[in-house]
Amino acid sequence: MPSGTHEIVLDIPIENIWSFVSDMNKWAPLVPGYIEHNIINDRESTWKFKGDIGIMQKTVSLKINIKEWIEPTTVTFDLSGINENFAGDGYFEAEKISDTQTKVTGNLDITAKGMMGPMINSILKSFVPKTAKELTEAVCNKIVEEETVAK
Repeated sequence: MPSGTHEIVLDIPIENIWSFVSDMNKWAPLVPGYIEHNIINDRESTWKFKGDIGIMQKTVSLKINIKEWIEPTTVTFDLSGINENFAGDGYFEAEKISDTQTKVTGNLDITAKGMMGPMINSILKSFVPKTAKELTEAVCNKIVEEETVAK
């Protein structure tokens, strides 16, 4: 399963990290290639984004299902393709280092299914880690930006 994990340490309290990642409306637009998202309920949403997968550019629609909200540390989710045969999962995890410092970890695992799966998975092996890194960095940068404005 193509996967990627990225960690960043922020000089921000864990409660402030949770305040951001516990709201899908805040981080869904930070997905690389974001087009739109729709909240179905507090655990389900659909996301549409454009991805450069090798030499192809695809518009992908995914259904995101939040498995767990564990305040203040973890958001875990499953994802499944709506217009493509993809499945996977991911998480955001916050680990308190001190009262003012938190390690944030973002993870994505995505696998293509079906007849084209093996070929697409070979491309996803570089795409998924890059996307996990870009999303984690975008989330952390946005949190830092909001913290700076709030001060």
